[in-house]
Amino acid sequence: MSTPAITLYGIPNCDTVKKARAWLAAQGVDCRFHDFKKQGVPAERLGGWIAAVGWEKLVNRQGTTWRKLDSAAQAAVQDAASASALMQANASVIKRPVVEWAGTADGPVTVGFDPVAWNERLASRSKS
Repeated sequence: MSTPAITLYGIPNCDTVKKARAWLAAQGVDCRFHDFKKQGVPAERLGGWIAAVGWEKLVNRQGTTWRKLDSAAQAAVQDAASASALMQANASVIKRPVVEWAGTADGPVTVGFDPVAWNERLASRSKS
């Protein structure tokens, strides 16, 4: 199967990222992995992700990192600019994985792991 250029962004020890990478490998899909811990959050991509899915979806308010923030830091996240600053300063607050399906800043972007939706995306890509 011909696969699109896929970049998966996340943290290697994150269980959801592990599941997503294993699922892609099981489907025979090669992807590039960008490690937030080693490579940081790509500032040039973050604005595109926010435009594509919204800052509210990118900020993981259910995660441990968010819960460990003091209430003032949490309350300060009220718009794309403040969310972007937080995500740049603390990559662990980003919901993972972030996937660029076309490998470009303006390509389709998804957040989180959804094997059903991903399978549909791969199936529709292989037809085109």
